[in-house]
Amino acid sequence: MLTLESIVVPDIHPNAPLMLRKARLTDIDAISELIGYWAVRGLMLVRSKQLLSETIRDFFVLEAEPLEGKPGGIAGVVGLHMLAIDLAEVRGLAVHPSFQGKGLGRWLVLACEREARDLGLPALFAWTYQQKFFENCGFTRIDKTNLHPKVWSECQRCPFYENCNEIAMLKELSAVSDQPSA
Repeated sequence: MLTLESIVVPDIHPNAPLMLRKARLTDIDAISELIGYWAVRGLMLVRSKQLLSETIRDFFVLEAEPLEGKPGGIAGVVGLHMLAIDLAEVRGLAVHPSFQGKGLGRWLVLACEREARDLGLPALFAWTYQQKFFENCGFTRIDKTNLHPKVWSECQRCPFYENCNEIAMLKELSAVSDQPSA
């Protein structure tokens, strides 16, 4: 069982240089620890290593370089999970406690938006306990009863399915023209 004492994240220097990249299988343990750190505090849902391995191609990480004797590591993570031809979910967003308040969460969400636009998706969806953060990223709260059926099929695997208290958020993406401007 996860407890506050059982989840430890590495002591990454808060000023370490960062690089955004797609996640690798070798990142699963670090991603699991970072998500678990916030999940045991009731701020997000835990993701199993099995689920992370099955969906690793969905994830971006912000990797911190070693600095001043402190190790490098994963400073942030987010996934963009395809739900339907017209909708993807921003999921598993977590930022290392040493990097809170520095814009990393927004950077990660923007990476998902960029990929979603590249794929031609018209909208992004998120379940969250952090409504204000997602509103600051341009999402709006929506009624759970208006969710795409594919969202509910994913939810049926969640242990909180019958008693969900997450907030549903949606962001419509403006169309980006593939045509060069004159």
